[in-house]
Amino acid sequence: MAEHKEKIVYINTNGAENPDKAALPFMLAGAALAMEVDAAVVLQSTGVFLAKKGYLDNIPAAGSKSLRQLVDIFREAGGRLLVCIPCLKERNIPDTDLIEGVVLTSGAALNEEILGADATLVY
Repeated sequence: MAEHKEKIVYINTNGAENPDKAALPFMLAGAALAMEVDAAVVLQSTGVFLAKKGYLDNIPAAGSKSLRQLVDIFREAGGRLLVCIPCLKERNIPDTDLIEGVVLTSGAALNEEILGADATLVY
C-alpha cells in the first residue's frame, strides 16, 4: 500500500487590489512544499490576474518578499498553479496571455483537487 502524501489546496481570490492577501497563499504553500507537503494554489475571481504575463511586475512588495518572488519560489519548488477557466473568460483573458506552466481548471477538476486534499484554505 502506497504511503499517503499530505496535500493542501490554497484558493486565492485576490490580485493587486489586496497584495497582502494575494501573497498569503503563496507564503503558506511555499512553506508546505518545504515541509514536503503537496501544495497547489488555485487562482479564482480577480486572483486570475496573477497568472497574466507581466502582471506581477506591477504589484508592490508584500512583506519581506515581492509577490513575484513568492510566486517564483512556489513554482520553482514544484508548486502547481491552477487557474479558473470561467474566471478568465469573465475577465476576457485569453490563455495565450498567461505565464508558462499554469494549469487551466474547471469546476469539476477543482472539486476533484479539493476532494483529494487534506485541507483547503480560501483567501
